[in-house]
Amino acid sequence: MNDVLAHLNTLRRPRLLIRAARIGQQDYRRDLHLNRLLPCGANRHSGMTLRALIDMEEILNTQRRDGAAAYSACRHVDILIAMMAEARLLRSADITGTSTVP
Repeated sequence: MNDVLAHLNTLRRPRLLIRAARIGQQDYRRDLHLNRLLPCGANRHSGMTLRALIDMEEILNTQRRDGAAAYSACRHVDILIAMMAEARLLRSADITGTSTVP
């Protein structure tokens, strides 16, 4: 888990994307958002979910940097929102000593 969270600390993304994701985090609902973004939905441990989201975000970031026609800024922000929220869940579980996160 710590390696996933450490990886998040090293990410560098445009300020506008991060700002939009922080605002969107207020309305994040794990069950709804993850069912839309991931095939397994919200039925995973947060660490596994976060790893899958990171992989998806890296693909989107590559598309953004390459100027690919398939790039979707809206989807990129959605993934960043979910990443931030899942990281927050993992950190809060770690602080409280809970071994698993729904």
